[in-house]
Amino acid sequence: MTDWKKLPALKVMIGAVMISFSGVYVKLAHVTPTVAGFYRVFLGGVILMLIMIWKRERLWKGFPCFALGILCGFIFALDLLFWHKSIHYIGPGLATILANFQVFLLALFGVTVLGEKMNLRLILAIPLAMIGLFMIVGIRWDHMGESYRLGILLGLATAICYCGYVLTLRKLQSMNDPLSPMANLMIITFATSVFLGIGVWQEGASFMLPDAQTIVVLFSYGLFSQVIGWILISTGLPGIRASLAGLLLLLQPALAFVWDMLFFNKETTSVSIAGAILTIAAIYMGTARRTDKGKDRKPPSHKSAVNATVKS
Repeated sequence: MTDWKKLPALKVMIGAVMISFSGVYVKLAHVTPTVAGFYRVFLGGVILMLIMIWKRERLWKGFPCFALGILCGFIFALDLLFWHKSIHYIGPGLATILANFQVFLLALFGVTVLGEKMNLRLILAIPLAMIGLFMIVGIRWDHMGESYRLGILLGLATAICYCGYVLTLRKLQSMNDPLSPMANLMIITFATSVFLGIGVWQEGASFMLPDAQTIVVLFSYGLFSQVIGWILISTGLPGIRASLAGLLLLLQPALAFVWDMLFFNKETTSVSIAGAILTIAAIYMGTARRTDKGKDRKPPSHKSAVNATVKS
């Protein structure tokens, strides 16, 4: 039998498929977007805590590490809040594609702040992604409904927040003697649940789950999207080249667009479908690393601002 540890690409692929259903869970749950986000991270945090107790991993390495984890959780809470609201206005497919524009924001940060070089692929990818976006949503902004325009703006706000989340997480993981990635994820997850819980309270929404469908959907959301999917991805990424990782992770926004059409009867045209394909291809161009004479380069280190992270 094949050793599971020797199949990192399969881990990443399965993880990407799992998190591609994130938007579906949000649409199927009979609660507000903020409540859905709260239960995703709260249930995910409980599961991660049980794993940490079982593994007996250390969860404290000083206040600076803890404080940065809390900040990371706050930014991720904003990210989920904007994304979930965007899903309700424009559907999981387009909301997820817009959120993945974080790739280009990370690239801009890398060039302007970290002094990374802007390669030709990235220069071509940015205008291609914008053309693809126009093909999806249409160029006549004034002809769109108010809620649809708001959904697009919220999707782009998600990209900004996710960029901040990735950069903060990068800083957290690069600290001297950091906690394990899973321990950091647990702290961030619980911090996110606290901030989203405050958001639920401010909105005047209820934490009560109205029916069995919502309970099952939100439990599945926390288990598969917040925990299992990302554990598979995080353990599989180090074993494959960056270009393959970027391609496999793009299963998530691509499948999110497909689920939107299949499950929620999203109206699409051949132009919008072509735009989605073009945008996803452009995002791949922005994340993929070049190869040298057919040989794989090393996977990118945490010092690179442009990495193979895809919004879930």
